[in-house]
Amino acid sequence: MHHSAKYSLKGAQVYLVTLMKWLCAALIVGSVCGVVGVAFYHLVEEATHLRQQHGWLLWLLPLGGVTIVFLYHRCGVLRDRGTNLVIESVRSGEKLPLVMAPLIFVSSVITHLLGGSAGREGAALQIGGSIGAWMGRRVKLSPPDLRVMTMCGMSAVFSAVFGTPITAAVFALEVVNVGLFHYAAMVPCLMAAAVSFGVALALGVSPVGFVVPGLPALSPMAVAQVVVLGALSALVSILFCQGMHLASSLYQKFFQNPYLRAAVGGCLVVAVSLALGTRDYNGAGMDVITRAINGEAFPVAFLLKLLLTALTLGAGFKGGEIVPSFFVGATFGCVVGPLLGLDPGFAASIGLAAVFCGVVNCPLASLLLCVELFGSGSGVHQLLLYAIACAVSYMLSGYHSLYSGQKFVSSKLRARSLRHASKE
Repeated sequence: MHHSAKYSLKGAQVYLVTLMKWLCAALIVGSVCGVVGVAFYHLVEEATHLRQQHGWLLWLLPLGGVTIVFLYHRCGVLRDRGTNLVIESVRSGEKLPLVMAPLIFVSSVITHLLGGSAGREGAALQIGGSIGAWMGRRVKLSPPDLRVMTMCGMSAVFSAVFGTPITAAVFALEVVNVGLFHYAAMVPCLMAAAVSFGVALALGVSPVGFVVPGLPALSPMAVAQVVVLGALSALVSILFCQGMHLASSLYQKFFQNPYLRAAVGGCLVVAVSLALGTRDYNGAGMDVITRAINGEAFPVAFLLKLLLTALTLGAGFKGGEIVPSFFVGATFGCVVGPLLGLDPGFAASIGLAAVFCGVVNCPLASLLLCVELFGSGSGVHQLLLYAIACAVSYMLSGYHSLYSGQKFVSSKLRARSLRHASKE
């Protein structure tokens, strides 16, 4: 009994020391990444505002693309793997250089200023991951702890930029290996995201949130409608992933010189934007997402946003794919939902969550995103409908992903590892 008590006391000390270590690390990472995230948020917002005021900036997009390529080459980054490098660094321990942070920071601002179709959260993952990994190396953490620090940074900047701290933390834990959740990193990632979120609030960044109209009561009919919309959203998510990958492949096939590739891509985005006669598809498009959730969307807006985003990011411009996936999902849901008997605003919110889930393969993070974005007016029954849509989209999207660095470690159809089951 004496030895058992002694062992338990010693074990408790280990847990306590580990907890304190990660709380301190999360406080530091969250504070630093919070400030960086706020700066990134405000600069992107200012760049967007300037672009909307001065339409002629769109004509400089090809030059902006060439500038981005020059910056990466000048810093010795000849082959940028973007978010894939962050994901692979968490899994394999591959070194994530600090220079990634300022590069993606500046390049994303250039993309938004000049009218490229891109988001912010993909850039946030790269900025945060780079900062977290660098801080871990500075204090000579072990390889496993260094990976946790990388995830802390990812969570923190994502949280600061978008104002969804729980989603940010769970996304970082879930996105690396589909089917494997990094529980050991839960406390540091949640705390880093919480600290960063607090810093962002203190510095004037308001969290994103929507009031969803037309929330249906839970019924067999509502469940059936949501299942169908979730299934259709899975198909859209596959189209989104394939479009991103195809554009990148075609650019590299026909324009092997990265400078020429960026210039041609910029010209294509300018040409398509002018042909459409609207700037709705340039930048992140948060205003269009808001209109969709209010029940208003152009019938083919989701296809046009997919096209512009593929042309932008495939050419080498920087930013993220997550908010464009929100745009695509929200506008698709808004248009298709009424055909199924759903309120267009509610259907837009379902489409947003389901397409996001299908492209990133993170059902838990997707459900928590619904709670943080739409939870103010949603009850438990409505959250169940969001959960069903995300689950259906996750299953039916198969093994497609925005991130080639993402690894599937479990089957989506059978309760066994992919090592024992072929990809159905």
